[in-house]
Amino acid sequence: MGNQATVAAAFEPLLRATLGPRPAVGFEFWDGSTIRPETGNHGIMRVRSETALRHLIWAPGELGLARAYVCGTVDLDGDIFTMLRALQSTAPNDARLGPGAAWQALGAARRLGALGRRPPCPPEEARPRRGSLHTKGRDAAAISHHYDVGNDFYRLVLGPSMTYSCARFVPDEDGSLEAAQRAKHDLVCRKLGLAEQPGLRLLDVGCGWGSMAMHAAGTYGARVVGVTISTEQVELARRRVAEAGLSDLVEIRFADYRDLRGEQFDAISSIGMFEHVGSRRAAEYFDTLRALLGPRGRLLNHAISSPGGSVMRRRSFIGRYVFPDGELLDVGEVVLAMERAGFEVRDVESLREHYERTLRNWVANLENAWEQAVSLAGAGRARIWRLYMAASALGFEDGGLGIHQVLGVVPDATGNAEMPATRRGWG
Repeated sequence: MGNQATVAAAFEPLLRATLGPRPAVGFEFWDGSTIRPETGNHGIMRVRSETALRHLIWAPGELGLARAYVCGTVDLDGDIFTMLRALQSTAPNDARLGPGAAWQALGAARRLGALGRRPPCPPEEARPRRGSLHTKGRDAAAISHHYDVGNDFYRLVLGPSMTYSCARFVPDEDGSLEAAQRAKHDLVCRKLGLAEQPGLRLLDVGCGWGSMAMHAAGTYGARVVGVTISTEQVELARRRVAEAGLSDLVEIRFADYRDLRGEQFDAISSIGMFEHVGSRRAAEYFDTLRALLGPRGRLLNHAISSPGGSVMRRRSFIGRYVFPDGELLDVGEVVLAMERAGFEVRDVESLREHYERTLRNWVANLENAWEQAVSLAGAGRARIWRLYMAASALGFEDGGLGIHQVLGVVPDATGNAEMPATRRGWG
């Protein structure tokens, strides 16, 4: 390693312990010293101050590294997808310091003047929440943390469609993200039978900025109620509905889905909302939606899944910065929960490859307008979105994450569901 007085030499024990013995990316430190990768060069991680080391000492592994990146003491120079894949391929499964490495790391920190109190966490980090998990108040706080960060920022990332969920890229379409989002909305409408009978009453749970509701109303004449507990989404969704001339067909409410008891709908779409429900509330969620549907009513649940399920824990970057209290269920659990609530599950479709492509589009949108994104939401927020979207794309690429549309129907008293016999019958 050369001169032992360099930052690189002192930093190496912690680096090897947390990111693996053979990191595939290079490192450059604030004194100009470097650590070269063993093989290849998939990018450079620039460590700009000893504060980055303090973050790693106080939170070894993923969370400490994320804090250093969010606050700007670490930069990623290179293609972020390539860098994250390289780091993932070499890092140990449990990136925590063993006793020997921890002692070496403390020695390095002492030599570099990095010991001391824990550095302040970046302000974008979600703070500990009060109240039981997935109560209305706690859910509202978690939703606000993620979605109330500025409509202009989301417009920059998502593009004109303002749709924050997996698109569906159709080979004979133009390949744009906007066309793919329209194709996704249209697929949902057809699965729900909106094309078969104009004027059906649709509930869109977690309606976002109103794009699905507007498509259903504008294309199929559906009468739509969209609900969200994001104040910024409600404000913009109502304005978009009015500007589209659809106010007579679309109502956007600031409401929790649990407050809708007693109403009746012909169909329900839930697109990208179920991740906030959690396994302990899944039965209540499907029971509530089942009670809102009459005989032959349909539910389309579009949600990210994870083999075996996955909780976004507080020690993880995603749980701390992106989706506090979020949880991914195995698609098998979703199907079982829907059946227990009284739905007949008629179709399950995976869109995994489509979500990888969607996320890559969003990352490109963000990176292509980086300075504007920083001016809208701050550097920390822009860094969070870049990191989480790129990492998520890789999760969908390798199958660690899935995305499924599960279609259920409420049979009538005779067991009749009046569903098309094949997918071609969706129109």
